[in-house]
Amino acid sequence: MFWILTGVLALVLTVLLLLALLRGTRDVGPAEAFDLQVYRDQLSEIEKDTERGTIAEDEAKRLKVEISRRLLAADAAAKQGSADAAKAGAGSYVMAVLVAGTVLGGGFGLYTTLGKPGAPDLPLAQRYEAAQKARDNRMTQAEAEAKMPAAAPVDAPDDYMTLVKQLRDAVAKNPEDMRGLTLLASTEATLGNYEAAYKTQAKLVELRGDGATAKDYTDLADMMIIAAGGYVSPEAQSALEKALALDPENGVARFYGGLMMAQTGRPDVGFRMWDILLRSSPPDAPWVGPIRAQIEELAYRAGETRYQLPPLPQSHDAPAGPSAEDMAAAADMTPQERQEMILGMVENLSERLASEGGPAAEWARLITALGVLGQTDRAQAIYSEAKGVFADDAGSLDQIMAAAARAGLPE
Repeated sequence: MFWILTGVLALVLTVLLLLALLRGTRDVGPAEAFDLQVYRDQLSEIEKDTERGTIAEDEAKRLKVEISRRLLAADAAAKQGSADAAKAGAGSYVMAVLVAGTVLGGGFGLYTTLGKPGAPDLPLAQRYEAAQKARDNRMTQAEAEAKMPAAAPVDAPDDYMTLVKQLRDAVAKNPEDMRGLTLLASTEATLGNYEAAYKTQAKLVELRGDGATAKDYTDLADMMIIAAGGYVSPEAQSALEKALALDPENGVARFYGGLMMAQTGRPDVGFRMWDILLRSSPPDAPWVGPIRAQIEELAYRAGETRYQLPPLPQSHDAPAGPSAEDMAAAADMTPQERQEMILGMVENLSERLASEGGPAAEWARLITALGVLGQTDRAQAIYSEAKGVFADDAGSLDQIMAAAARAGLPE
């Protein structure tokens, strides 16, 4: 059936091209036909001018003779051009042979070379089997990291890097200090040292043993995936599966699970996972933005040609932050305007935390932002206040301490 359809299409196209070449006539007449009409119009105008008396009789006769002479010459040229145009020359036949050979022979020759004429049908079951093999035999974490380009040097203040070195030395001396490991893993990730970050996080997970939480495993997987340039390795998959065993509704693990399916030949499964997660997630969930940016393409790959991205609901409880419109506007701002916008968002967050309070993640975000902006005294004051607020919550206190380290505050 394939060869019949392509053969018929190629023949139809070739015939149409050959007819255009060999017909030899034009849709418009020759140029002389236009001249004939112009001369006739001129004769008519001379007649009218003569009747109105604007041209003398002798002058009118002379003009009529001259225009009539040109009219006869143009008529003879038009007839000769029409006869010549109706005939296809030898060049047309040569070109016709070349076109036919190119379309028919060249088209099928290219398909024979670049295509797969003998490829059998690929039933759905075989596609699933091939995807499973690809998933089972994909690159390891180490192989994926080896293909990554060298990381750019870290651009951080010297005093901050001094604190980081002290933290690394402290953890090296006391490798079972879980608070130190937590802080070091977060710090290495902040610096972009994701390989060091996930190795530190792996030690922390190992020390916690059965007490490791789903977040511990998703943090580990997240660092591994970023270190591999967005690739979900078998090792990262193992961490995600452990997170889902502890928390089947974990959004980070479900997001990366869908990404892994998309990377290993099962966009249909990945699409379903992302679609369910997107529709059940609050708009401020960290995975909502990446899903919305990619799910339409994934839907197309999965064969969901009628998929429409659901509208983004508004959340009144979402922390203040830049919207998509804010980010688009910031791209056109001057550095000073952009700095003012950032300062405004930081002030809004500070005022809301002062009046309404908020989770540890928002306090940590404020401390880090103030440190980046160079407002160390304010960051220190917020840090001291946050330690009092979360004094009885070890997990939240770890987030606050990690933010203080990123902001370069003294321990």
